[in-house]
Amino acid sequence: MRVLIASGASGGTAKGRQGKYFHLKDFGDALTKFGVEYKLVKETDYATGFPSKNIRDWFPYNTKFKKLIKDFKPDAIFVDRQSHFGLQAIKAKIPLFVYLRGNYWMEIELAKKTIYKDPLMRVVIWLRHRIAEKVFRESTGIFMTADYLDEVIKKHHPNAKTHHFLEGINASNWYPAKGMTLKHPCVGLLQDANWWGKTKEMLTLDKVIEAMPNVTFYWAGDGQYKDKILPVLGKHKNFQWLGSLDYPDKVREYLTEIDIYALPTGMDTTPLSSREAQLMEKPVVATKIGGIPEVVIDKKTGFLVGEGDYNGWIEKLTILTNDKKLANEMGKAARQFIIENFNWEIVAKRFVDVAKSHLEKKKN
Repeated sequence: MRVLIASGASGGTAKGRQGKYFHLKDFGDALTKFGVEYKLVKETDYATGFPSKNIRDWFPYNTKFKKLIKDFKPDAIFVDRQSHFGLQAIKAKIPLFVYLRGNYWMEIELAKKTIYKDPLMRVVIWLRHRIAEKVFRESTGIFMTADYLDEVIKKHHPNAKTHHFLEGINASNWYPAKGMTLKHPCVGLLQDANWWGKTKEMLTLDKVIEAMPNVTFYWAGDGQYKDKILPVLGKHKNFQWLGSLDYPDKVREYLTEIDIYALPTGMDTTPLSSREAQLMEKPVVATKIGGIPEVVIDKKTGFLVGEGDYNGWIEKLTILTNDKKLANEMGKAARQFIIENFNWEIVAKRFVDVAKSHLEKKKN
């Protein structure tokens, strides 16, 4: 079986772009262990079109896409974004599997209220939404990164074939690496501020940081909403913003040095940064929302806190700061949990079984 994997890693921050491509390569490499031949490409190199910020992209690269298909001859196509590449796959009548990382429809609604207030941009997002819905509707199957998304998908596409797909991670890439010096005890955040629905929960830490003056809080990340976060959290002497870190080397050094990993978020699925921190044996305190309870096991690999519950954050962070034995035990349990449940080979085997099943039905 030949699988063409198309990465939509053309937007977002450098960390996000590299991370997505990096992990899709791990996925492809795992597929080869089951006799699958794969090719990983950046989708915008082969299929773009209106709407796009660049007028030159308004004319789809159909020729490049057709040549890619002719040369590689894929049995199936896997995309991690609902865009022009998926449309071209549908037109070519090649089985298309879509990977859904989060609640796409909630993100669209938030974007309308925050990012795309301009009438022209609202038209653009409407057009992009039409493309995405067609890709969802006519895809062979949708792989979702968290169980709670099944109900979300079925609400919009009742007939969709959904499959669980815990995005894997290569544990061998995450090991202790010296190179960064931080003030201890410390709490580390590693998240971008590109979606206000996610980012706004960081403001909950305002009272937390104030209540814990002997603990230093570090934020590694960037994004368009950082200017709404920094004036609030930056007023505290025990808070430092590190900006974006080079992925994965500097991220590895950062996760090596922190004592506790914190993930305050208003919307998330199975965040990659949390899994990376857990592989580095860090206990995690995170907002109990979306698919996070599927990644952070409350009272075992860390603690979950309700939205806006700053007292809960203070309580859980204080426990881990004062009880290093517990923090160490949770960190080790966290690494073991990720290794056992987010192994790329497990994910690849699940994909192969589903894809072969669909291909067999197509033959018959």
